[in-house]
Amino acid sequence: MLPVRAARLGASALLGPANLAPLAFPRNVIVIHDAAALRHPEWYSGAYAAWQRRLLPSLARRAQHLVTVSEFSRGELVELLGAAPDRVSVVAGGVDAGFTPSADPEPARRAHRLERPYVLCVASHTARKNLAALVPAARALAAEGVEVVVAGGHRPQFAAERALEGLRLLGPVEDALLPGLYAGAELFALPSLYEGFGLPVLEAMACGTPVIAADATALPATAQGAARLAAPEGEAMRDAITGLLGDGAERERLRAAGLARAAEFSWERTAREVDSVLSATAASPRF
Repeated sequence: MLPVRAARLGASALLGPANLAPLAFPRNVIVIHDAAALRHPEWYSGAYAAWQRRLLPSLARRAQHLVTVSEFSRGELVELLGAAPDRVSVVAGGVDAGFTPSADPEPARRAHRLERPYVLCVASHTARKNLAALVPAARALAAEGVEVVVAGGHRPQFAAERALEGLRLLGPVEDALLPGLYAGAELFALPSLYEGFGLPVLEAMACGTPVIAADATALPATAQGAARLAAPEGEAMRDAITGLLGDGAERERLRAAGLARAAEFSWERTAREVDSVLSATAASPRF
């Protein structure tokens, strides 16, 4: 019914904000965040990977225009979906104003009984997030009374990670508590193997928390020199985390650099740029 209603209303373009759109409508602008399910189908259930393998190329082929979140993801859509480069625009995500160094960590500490200093990761328990790479750091830090804490749940379409012993798994965290959870961390670490953008990196930076990120996919460009990068492997992540915890001057440098980097991103800017793409698409002839 959506394509019919859009046509009756005389819509010049229809925005699909999350990897979906009505294929029958000829002037879709579709946001596709990444092509991870095509690049690494083993990270997903067989049914989900097969669905994405059929759906995403069809969406890309029939869309009037595509939007994605980074130059890395733009390259993935061109290579894996056959999208024409001039029909893919990059519009980065934003950071909500609630993510700030002044966020109170105490409600999150109380809710999740966080009584010790902690290193934080915000990620779902899925293979692409590579949480097992944090286990060596958790083991090394346990004797010093520091926990490695992971906020995030699991979704059934993704392959779950195993062997996460030593990590404190909080499960899903309420949105209202998340800024304080970031702000109360000694540092933030994201060892992900594949990110189309890496929004948690910027949320941590906005809260004044020093960041360690994997030197993979979109993360180096998102961090833009404001994070310590490390190979997404257990020993490398352990050494980066323990090294940064012991280097107060570097933590302060990264804190300042991260605050400046995160300040470049807002949802208002994202909305303006998406609106600009929609306006240009609405004014263009059907390809």
